[in-house]
Amino acid sequence: MEPSIPPAWSTGHVPNRIAGRPEGWLGALGGRLLALNRAQQDEVLALLGPLDGARVVEIGPGPGILLGMLAACRDVEHVVGVEPSRSMRRLATRRLAEAIAAGRVEVRAGAADATGLPDDAVDVVVTVNTVAIWPDLDAGAAEIARVLRPGGRALVSWHGGDRGARGGLGLTDDQLARIEAALGRHIGPVVRRHTPRSTVFLASPA
Repeated sequence: MEPSIPPAWSTGHVPNRIAGRPEGWLGALGGRLLALNRAQQDEVLALLGPLDGARVVEIGPGPGILLGMLAACRDVEHVVGVEPSRSMRRLATRRLAEAIAAGRVEVRAGAADATGLPDDAVDVVVTVNTVAIWPDLDAGAAEIARVLRPGGRALVSWHGGDRGARGGLGLTDDQLARIEAALGRHIGPVVRRHTPRSTVFLASPA
């Protein structure tokens, strides 16, 4: 049985099942909806730039769209998806069965504040549209810092960007500032960027 969903730091409320930890028929629906975010994934992949020999972890990969895009990059050494939803893990595993069999991708249970990875395990941490529903912003940022190798980098994005967030998914200026501050405290200098669809925070250890 999946654990209950804790309240999000940004609202103090439990995220809905599609956003938080979709299971059952909601998991199937959530997987289809999350797969529509391909344009955001394209923007994120472009911002990541060269990934020569990188070991990458995506926190909250959902059905595995960006995981598959990362696995298709010839210069990426290995990709791990850390996902709390059992249904999303199943969808991602099915979508990426070939890459998993080849040893290029791993999909595992975990969360932003508990990835289960060793210290200094990866060169790049990326997460798309999950940061506002983490239960503890500082714990998530600290976990990213823990698993990043020296010289690594993190990319954290949320709905918004130049076009603005739709469907009430936008964050306030104060909430965006809290994300930037938490990443800066735990990881290092932060640069905030806007793509057409996302507000993106890029952080690297000092």
